[in-house]
Amino acid sequence: MALLASGGSIDVKDRAFNFSPGPAALPTKVLAEARDELLDFRGTGVSVMEMSHRSREFMDMAEAAEADLRTLLNMPREYRVLFLQGGATMQFSAVPLNLLGGKTKADYVHTGHWSAKAIKEARNFCAVHVAASGEASGFNHIPPLSEWRVREDAAYLHICGNETIGGVQFHDYPDLGISLAADLSSDFLSRPLDVRRFGLIYAGAQKNFGPAGLTLVIVREDLLGQAAPTTPTPVNYEVQLGADSMSNTPPTFAWYMAGLVFKWLLRQGGLEAMAACNEAKATRLYEAIDNSNFYHSSVALADRSLMNIPFTLSEPRLDGAFLEGAEARGLLNLKGHRSVGGMRASLYNAVPKEAVVALVEYMAEFERKRA
Repeated sequence: MALLASGGSIDVKDRAFNFSPGPAALPTKVLAEARDELLDFRGTGVSVMEMSHRSREFMDMAEAAEADLRTLLNMPREYRVLFLQGGATMQFSAVPLNLLGGKTKADYVHTGHWSAKAIKEARNFCAVHVAASGEASGFNHIPPLSEWRVREDAAYLHICGNETIGGVQFHDYPDLGISLAADLSSDFLSRPLDVRRFGLIYAGAQKNFGPAGLTLVIVREDLLGQAAPTTPTPVNYEVQLGADSMSNTPPTFAWYMAGLVFKWLLRQGGLEAMAACNEAKATRLYEAIDNSNFYHSSVALADRSLMNIPFTLSEPRLDGAFLEGAEARGLLNLKGHRSVGGMRASLYNAVPKEAVVALVEYMAEFERKRA
């Protein structure tokens, strides 16, 4: 880790393996690039954190970031991009405020912790109908489409693409003739995405494409201009678009970091390459769990997340020892969410394959000694 501060070269083996669910691992090369520009942003003599967001230098960076994002997603022209503050949680309110368009109803699919939060917040603004829920089974699967009950007069249908706590993920997205609004915070840019399937996408940066503080919103043009009159300016999509996401000072450093990550993703081969890498990582860990009598995953096979893999030990009393041993080996942030316990390994884009190899080897060693 000393190399990060000294200006020397950095390699995967020089850093701990970070399985944090968020704020999460960032690509080592991106961190090194940011380090090298921290005091002097591209010859300006100041840090990107110190310059005006309306300066030509910052505007050029912002425009390049959006262009790279559009390239990664092959994004159609009729979709607009916002770089906003507030985290994805802010969008739990912003979505109904911007998309209801005079209607009073919205439908939500309940797949776990983050869906529940979105539903609770939306009820402050409209009549929410839960079109489908996985609650009866402890949120260990995505409700089959045959069970969904979507209202024709709903303004939109909302889903959470990947539940970080429960470890369930949509591997395909529904097309039910209604605008689909999706919280894709924890799997955005981890695989190819057909933006045309959605009316609106939002995602917090701190999982797959940057530090906390930035939230991306991608919205289809025909959904703009129908915000409720009481919508606060900072979350009014049309107002923010008219100001290039700068009706108030944006999260400049997080925006800059996201731009670096976009370029890194392009250098890796784009989202197809990331998908192959992420699937290989998840497969390796799931195989270790499934081939063991000591570790267990309760998530339905068809809906298992490639990003967040919760698992339990056969003897919960050993959880502390497992985590202590993992940390001693540089395998960090494996403790499961406080609401469910156990373990959780988050395998976002920046988590290298070597991290999963090291984790699987440690799991096998721990099992041999304790089982």
